[in-house]
Amino acid sequence: MIELPASEDPLGEALHFLRMSGTFYCRSEFTAPWALELPAFDHCLMFHVVTAGRCLLEVDGIEPCLLRPGDLALVPHGAGHRLMSDAGVPPGKLFDLPRDAISNRYEILRHGEGGAATTMICALVRFDHPAAHQLIRLLPKLIRVDTWNSPEMEWIQSTLRFIAAEAQHLNAGGETVITRLADILVIQAVRSWIARAPEAQTGWLGALRDKQIGRAIAMIHRDPASNWTVASLADTAGMSRSAFSARFTQLVGEPAMHYAVRWKMQAALTRLRETDSSLAELASRLGYDSEAAFSRAFKRVVGVSPGAARRNAGARVSE
Repeated sequence: MIELPASEDPLGEALHFLRMSGTFYCRSEFTAPWALELPAFDHCLMFHVVTAGRCLLEVDGIEPCLLRPGDLALVPHGAGHRLMSDAGVPPGKLFDLPRDAISNRYEILRHGEGGAATTMICALVRFDHPAAHQLIRLLPKLIRVDTWNSPEMEWIQSTLRFIAAEAQHLNAGGETVITRLADILVIQAVRSWIARAPEAQTGWLGALRDKQIGRAIAMIHRDPASNWTVASLADTAGMSRSAFSARFTQLVGEPAMHYAVRWKMQAALTRLRETDSSLAELASRLGYDSEAAFSRAFKRVVGVSPGAARRNAGARVSE
């Protein structure tokens, strides 16, 4: 087993894995009256930043919220939602409106009737790491960060201005710059929610905050290939096996070994998608004595064989 130093910030390590992939950006230029309906996108997060003007954002089941310049809104689960200049304006559907494609991952959308102007940066992103999936799953339908009231207002506003400038001119490397800056903004929005939401103090997020259980979870995340046991994880947490098992299940909602195996299969799924390693190499790397033993464990947790998962990019480990 690899000896790793104990983590002092398990929650911070989980946030570190919120690195975007499959990012698609749109610079939206609206003139009142206007309204836009966005469809649902499975397993994606959408975010919107108002750079000038104002708009209402409406997600089903939630009161519409007003976004002003500098405000950042996340729709974490990719639910369909609406952006509008005012309530009651009939929305145009996203894919029915003309758009100017600037690159494979960036376009400009113009819509409206010529009145007061609103400009926005909108994005559709995915997260590939299992820690990111676990965290995103726990977020509410909508997160809004009001930078006018945020103590970090100055740097957030500067970051938003930088993103807006890059999106407008799209110089060499502009997409990479926007993606990295957007990583930071999304992480800040999630941190803001975690800091103030009562539901973020319990469950998996609460477990990450727990000094002992959080340390064990971080070790599983950092070294999924290790053959973790209740005894080794309890030792990492500085607890007896019985106390550790009971507390882990109470906080996380599943036994420690179930969590460790599921996490290992998430790591396997990521490697299947991102590398051309053979199943034998992957089995050995993840601590299995044979390809057959690995394949059986993988199918039991994921529901399909490793080969089928490699062919099907949409395969996901059961939550």
